[in-house]
Amino acid sequence: MSQINYSKWDHIEISDDEDDTHPNIDTASLNRWRHQARLDRMEQQQKKKDDLAKDRDRHQQKLVDMKHKLKEAEEQASADMGKLKIEVSELEKQEKDFKKKEEDLLKEERLTPLNIDTICHDGMSKTVINKPKPPPAALSDEEKAKKQKAFSSKYKDKIKKYGLLKRYEDSQEFLTETPELVCDETANYLVLWCVDLEIEEKHELMSHIAHQVIVMQFILELARSLECDPRSCVRAFFSRIKLGEKQYMDAFNDELSAFKGRVVSRARTRVEEAMKEYEEEERQKRLGPAGLDPLEVLETLPESLKKCFESKDIELLKKTILELSKEDAEYHMKRCVDSGLWVPNAADLPEGQNTANAAEGQNGTSVEEEEEEYYDTVD
Repeated sequence: MSQINYSKWDHIEISDDEDDTHPNIDTASLNRWRHQARLDRMEQQQKKKDDLAKDRDRHQQKLVDMKHKLKEAEEQASADMGKLKIEVSELEKQEKDFKKKEEDLLKEERLTPLNIDTICHDGMSKTVINKPKPPPAALSDEEKAKKQKAFSSKYKDKIKKYGLLKRYEDSQEFLTETPELVCDETANYLVLWCVDLEIEEKHELMSHIAHQVIVMQFILELARSLECDPRSCVRAFFSRIKLGEKQYMDAFNDELSAFKGRVVSRARTRVEEAMKEYEEEERQKRLGPAGLDPLEVLETLPESLKKCFESKDIELLKKTILELSKEDAEYHMKRCVDSGLWVPNAADLPEGQNTANAAEGQNGTSVEEEEEEYYDTVD
């Protein structure tokens, strides 16, 4: 078994932080002086080593050049050949001197006591710079809708469970156990749920779910401000909200009140849109053959004609038409026919299809036939 040589640890220069000075001496100043003096010695030793390396490089280059010149002189039998040999010999002697100086310098380094600056050195050093991830590409409206639909279908039950929680501790624990819910899709689902509840006039439940919506939105906003994953902000948000700082709680409650107002407004708008859609569907069902609404036509009729249709009095209708000018009678009765308020030849309709609005004449004649008789009489 090989033995480890610990002899290098026998000569260690006293550390700067050791307090071995006289009480009247400023220890901090002395340590700074010692450290600076040691750094100066190390710098001088390094300079000596660098100078020796440069001198030897120049000497070796000069020796190579002289040997090259000597070789050319021998080939040409030049008279300078003897002089060149003497110079080469002297350079080779100097080479031995450089080797001796290097050995002495290495010996001096080995004998130098270790200190805080030389006792350790990096065995391996590595620097890693994390490049920021590029932001994800913006999704189209269609892609967002598909993502929301898939998320809602998968986590619907868990989202509703979170929405019904009351205590901050329960919400924190639940979101910690289900971090996949800490995202915009959860907030979007809860917002739609709030609107549906307001339409159903479940105001108290809507108010509770709205509170959970703002909790989720505050977590997401905190993540955006810190530029980090929202899941890592759950604990930070609940820690702050539990402190009950007035400024923070005021901001939270203001946003909650504003959100409830937006929910009420959106629910009212949806109800109005549904009513308009229903009324339009009913209107489309009422439209007559020419696309006129019988109710609208009825409201535009002269009061005398209007009473005839409201009372469903055929005799009164005949009498009223005779009292009108031919142009007015034709105009109004044509609109009644186009809107379905009056059905020509109603007697030919199958039983059950003729309505009170399309009442037939005494002899099964239509209004058009009756109009012709009246106008012939007047003429």
